[in-house]
Amino acid sequence: MTSTIWLFALGQMGWAMLAGLISNWLVYFFQPSQESITAGQQLFIPQGNVILGIISIIGLITALGRIFDAFTDPWIANLSDKSKNPKGRRIPFMKKIAIPFSIVTVLVFFSPVQGISSVNILWLLISLLAFYLCMTIYCTPFNALIPVIGHDPKSRIAVSTAISLTFIVGTSLAYMAPVIWGILISSGIERVFAMRITFSCIALVACILMLIPAFTIDEKKLKQVKPSQKDAFTSLKSTFKNRNFRSFVYSDVLYFTALTIFQTGLPFFVTSLMGLKESDSSTLFVLMTALSLLWYPVVNKLVPKFGKKKMVITAFIIFAIDYSLTAISGVIGFGSFGWGVLIVAIASISMAILGILPQAMVADVAEEDSIKSGENRDGMFFAARTFAFKMGQSLAMLIFTGFATMGIIGYRLAAISAAVLCVFSSLVLLRYDEKSILKVCSTNKTNS
Repeated sequence: MTSTIWLFALGQMGWAMLAGLISNWLVYFFQPSQESITAGQQLFIPQGNVILGIISIIGLITALGRIFDAFTDPWIANLSDKSKNPKGRRIPFMKKIAIPFSIVTVLVFFSPVQGISSVNILWLLISLLAFYLCMTIYCTPFNALIPVIGHDPKSRIAVSTAISLTFIVGTSLAYMAPVIWGILISSGIERVFAMRITFSCIALVACILMLIPAFTIDEKKLKQVKPSQKDAFTSLKSTFKNRNFRSFVYSDVLYFTALTIFQTGLPFFVTSLMGLKESDSSTLFVLMTALSLLWYPVVNKLVPKFGKKKMVITAFIIFAIDYSLTAISGVIGFGSFGWGVLIVAIASISMAILGILPQAMVADVAEEDSIKSGENRDGMFFAARTFAFKMGQSLAMLIFTGFATMGIIGYRLAAISAAVLCVFSSLVLLRYDEKSILKVCSTNKTNS
């Protein structure tokens, strides 16, 4: 089973690389800072808040993409949950979509007109919607395999740890993009073309990684469960009737809104607030990844003692402190790079906790619900979670891109808003009854 877990986790690394390209570099590419424009970044769409004077083009498009993505999640989850494909309910989806997913990710950055044009706006909207649809078709069935490969709370922690590790490595690889395009630019390649070459190379590697679990894991040999017979709306409605799941999801919405604001803003924080180079964002993210990995064994040891809920709440509070420090970075204290090191060092603790535990918590709730209802809806539980937090991400894109038009003060306000959201997220999660969930799961295991 260990080999299966790691083969499975490689798929997570692949789609994390593609998601990282969009979440880390989309706004940076299409709504660049003044520093990037000075460095030669070309403009492809109108800049500033041009919609009702409060919303930017990139903010609206990315928000619409996330909303579209959120509504396709339950649909794909239901198709997967109800699938009677002899090769499995999840793997066939992953196998068919991996290549198109990689291609459309790259196409997002290939605006057809050189310069600001309404054609580029339409291209960005269509290609981004295609990206989110492909991501849903791959990731929703992929996530639904977590409670199947991890068949009890302990093994789910092992699965969650593995996919968290590969997720953060994949995201780090996406964050290495400035290093690659910097080398290409230094060799004489034009900036935008160098960025596109970089994104294409990363997407190719991601595609190979996503195909590995699709072709090496035999889903028929995994635990078989009774498929759901409900339509998408009914299944989604039943899923949200679970009180503990609602508490978890509402908290998740706030957290992912905060995380998206921070993740999207990180390149701007590094270059504009701290006065560092583009490549320094890669250095700092790799440092955060390395430090986060050091915390993984600690997190796994502390979970049995404190429980997932308390540790996740702790991670939210740590993030709130870290985002607050980001807001004042470069204003007081030590040097710019010192600010970066301090911020990523603190963030690494929360990254480790939130990288491992939330997915395991969803799997716990899904198992408890399956025991009580007698029907398996694993896919819908993970889709319902992504449905909710993607709505939060849509809001985050509007918030950040709106703040970003204000320049440096806007970047600081964005970081402060992320800190406030993390505090509220921790308060909401207090309602999550972890003890009752684990009691049902352990009772069922004993009886079986």
